[in-house]
Amino acid sequence: MNVKHIRSTLKTLFTRLVIPAAVAMSISAHAAQPLKIGYSDWPGWVAWQVAIDKGWFKEAGVAVDFEWFDYSASMDAFSAGKIDAVTMTNGDALVTGAAGGKSVMIMLTDYSNGNDMIVAKPGIKSLKELKGKKVAVEEGLVEHLLLLNGLKKAGMKESDVTLVNAKTNEMPQVLASGDVAAIGAWQPIAGQAMKAVPGSRPVYTSANEPGLIYDVLAVNPASAKQHKAEWLKVVKVWDHVVKYINDPKTQPDAVKIMAARVGVTPQVYLPLLKGTHLLSLADGRKVYVKAAGFGSLYGSSKVADDFNVANGVYKTHQDIDSYIDPSFTHAK
Repeated sequence: MNVKHIRSTLKTLFTRLVIPAAVAMSISAHAAQPLKIGYSDWPGWVAWQVAIDKGWFKEAGVAVDFEWFDYSASMDAFSAGKIDAVTMTNGDALVTGAAGGKSVMIMLTDYSNGNDMIVAKPGIKSLKELKGKKVAVEEGLVEHLLLLNGLKKAGMKESDVTLVNAKTNEMPQVLASGDVAAIGAWQPIAGQAMKAVPGSRPVYTSANEPGLIYDVLAVNPASAKQHKAEWLKVVKVWDHVVKYINDPKTQPDAVKIMAARVGVTPQVYLPLLKGTHLLSLADGRKVYVKAAGFGSLYGSSKVADDFNVANGVYKTHQDIDSYIDPSFTHAK
């Protein structure tokens, strides 16, 4: 065999064996990349910590990497393509999408059932008593929407109060400053505000508007399509989480895990959990039905979309259906 033939043979072997093997290894490495999910300090999302600590994703055969963020930072990371999915409200999914960070809501984690609050300073006992006074909210976010819906129910308009724009995580200091009569915040920040100002109290909460604020797992559309099998496994793990938290026998352990994630005691965390109505997949299937009003993810998102456009959060109404994929929740 001459040298030329040897080189030709080696080249053929390299082409037939080495290159395909390298490609296969590359594909395998890509497939092995964990799904990156951003989550933050909300009971319906801290709940994922139970599955993380218990190793349920590994049991389900899916590689995931949960990354802890401040809420707004998690949405920024998603929009920048640094993570595959993020936990956020249905209204904020529209806001993020309108700015270019499109997602599809593949499952519901919960709806806020009291943890989102309008907290008033001592002496004010109702929304009506806020007329002519200053109320601090982070304009364009869910507490702003909660306030407007509450004012409407009380026969008032937005113009009946003076809005002060402030970051949600700064609300305890804002209320303590005495410059405003009330603030809008979610737990645990709302609780921190009430602790900072003894005698302050919630005058309106998301328990008055069940379904106004749905919390979801929102996924990059390309990832949802390319890795549907993996995302389906993630969704099924969620049902295990809900059952474990809601079962009186295992709830103490679940609360201990969740409390540790945010650095408080289980005794402090349990009331926060009670203000969040966790949704099993069976519960979620009912909400994924198209209908008007807060009983439907479509109807609730339409309310949020109208709010966002009316308040200049973004200019053009969003295509609600394109943000919602019920196939994951409805899968058997």
